[in-house]
Amino acid sequence: MPATITLSQLAVNLGAEVDRGLADPVITRVSSISAAGPGCLVFAEEEVSFAAALASSAAAVLVPSQVGVSKGSKPVLRVPQPRLAFARAAVLLRGAPPSPSIHATAVVAPGAQIAGDVSIGPHAVIEEGASIGAATTIGGGAVIGAGVSIGSNCRIYPKVVIYSGVTLGDRVVIHAGAVLGADGFGYVRDRVTGEYTQFPQQGTLVIEDDVEVGANTTIDRGALEETRIARGTKLDNLIHIGHNCNIGRDVVIAAQTGISGSSTVGDGAILGGQVGMGDHALIGPGVIVGGQGGILPKKKLLGPGIVFWGTPAKPVRQYLKELATLARLTSRTGEK
Repeated sequence: MPATITLSQLAVNLGAEVDRGLADPVITRVSSISAAGPGCLVFAEEEVSFAAALASSAAAVLVPSQVGVSKGSKPVLRVPQPRLAFARAAVLLRGAPPSPSIHATAVVAPGAQIAGDVSIGPHAVIEEGASIGAATTIGGGAVIGAGVSIGSNCRIYPKVVIYSGVTLGDRVVIHAGAVLGADGFGYVRDRVTGEYTQFPQQGTLVIEDDVEVGANTTIDRGALEETRIARGTKLDNLIHIGHNCNIGRDVVIAAQTGISGSSTVGDGAILGGQVGMGDHALIGPGVIVGGQGGILPKKKLLGPGIVFWGTPAKPVRQYLKELATLARLTSRTGEK
């Protein structure tokens, strides 16, 4: 069941100032302005949407601190970042998870260490030596390999496969179909016969606290050492991260991005969809790479806040100037 909370309680949790605080309605869920009904919390970031929110059936509105005084009777919560506060309110209103249980069809090895309030879905497999922390949920059909360590308050969705020896921190979310800790794509070619032999893929994968991994994303284990995804990073669906990569804190990576082995992405970087990153490349802290940007092997993109685009990726102003120059040249060639 979803949680409910009074407006005054919500204001305390969000650190919000309340206009017209005489009313203290119960908030039951968050909503868009157009779909809002009684008990709903909405947010507005400018005057036009604020007016629409006041005219809606919502119980209360989150607005920036600088927005003018409301002319209606609806309670208003003032916060520095309404969209962020709205997201945090949604978390508060999710309510408690279902009562913990282990389904009768789940297979749990005798040597696995399972906290008392863990939930394990139908046909899930927990192999020998795995450990699962408090309040974690394992979805149906998931496979947790031997020696895997999963922290507390994690959510592992159905059909996730976590290979042996992988470590997950606390509050990690892994969406359906993700594969964590598979062998990296590393082979040694015999120059005489042309045959390939796999280079050892005996390292591990470490995923730190508060990371979210999207559906059908794959992250390979290290070859001899480790692959690491640092705290707070958010990965979209259908991403591949190769062996020995180091992804920093609070990184955001959009769908269909591929990162080749031994590459590094610095703290706070943002990668758009379908970015391709060659091996041993470096994206520095705070760098932004636009969609379909291509980073060549061993290339370094540095400069917090600088936007790179194109293939090979360049600062976006330089890239756009080059495109404009090329367009002018081809136009002149066509005229001749």
